[in-house]
Amino acid sequence: MNKISIIRTNNPLIIKFELQNFITQSENYEFKNIDEAKNSPLAKELFYLPFVKTIYISGNFIAIERYSIVEWEDVQEAVAEQIEAFVENGGLIILPNETKSTKIPVTVYGETTPNPAALKFVVSRLLTKTAFEFKNIDETKPSPLAKELFKFPFVKEVFIDENYISVTKYEVADWNEITLEIRTFIKQFIENGGTVLDETVAIDSKKHDKQQIKNFDSLDTTSQQIINILEEYVKPAVAADGGNILFDSYDESEKRVKVVLQGACNGCPSSTFTLKSGIENMLKDMLKDENIIVEAING
Repeated sequence: MNKISIIRTNNPLIIKFELQNFITQSENYEFKNIDEAKNSPLAKELFYLPFVKTIYISGNFIAIERYSIVEWEDVQEAVAEQIEAFVENGGLIILPNETKSTKIPVTVYGETTPNPAALKFVVSRLLTKTAFEFKNIDETKPSPLAKELFKFPFVKEVFIDENYISVTKYEVADWNEITLEIRTFIKQFIENGGTVLDETVAIDSKKHDKQQIKNFDSLDTTSQQIINILEEYVKPAVAADGGNILFDSYDESEKRVKVVLQGACNGCPSSTFTLKSGIENMLKDMLKDENIIVEAING
């Protein structure tokens, strides 16, 4: 009996169903609908479940992202049993002639950011739904791509969000000399089927937890308003510059809002101006409180 282990992930919408044996070697598969799953009989069968949104197959697991019409607690055991039965009855997870990885052409181009030490590499496909920041190679467990980028001696930090990778360099290197090398590496890595981010890997990160704002409902009203303003008005603007902003805390007595800057925004010479003249003024105006102070914390 090929027992299936149910593994929770850092994304509440995604559950990983882990098998005892490897399904693929170096290939990774992502199916967003039943039409895309023609090369995976198992994925095709799973898409008949109305709550299945996306299926990922890699290594020894099948990860499933659900729609919000159900909770995993109510259906995960049934899904595991269905996968077990499928495998025990000799069902094919991936068709044999599809086990060899095929190149998926992607476009990668570099964009300058307000931070001269950071460059934004935009990819012609979605990479992640959750932003991830990596300060060093030890933090790169969820991202094989980030791990490889840190092997370049001039790479200081890596930030990945939606369809781009922001790379922050050390001063020793000049962008004119390394941009093509990084862009080509990212393009080839993705085209050859490399994993950019495995969002099913649990991360013990206070900042990452903070970003999920899991305790939103228990926060005071002003903190909730600040988070909503940051999400709706500020994040899209800083994302365009290859960065991200996270709410950290709000002190009612001091009227002080603390935020975390990530990606190209972290260490950017213009970030102080953006905080004071942009975000702080916006919060003062929208919250109708001239005493609001915005402060960035990092680390």
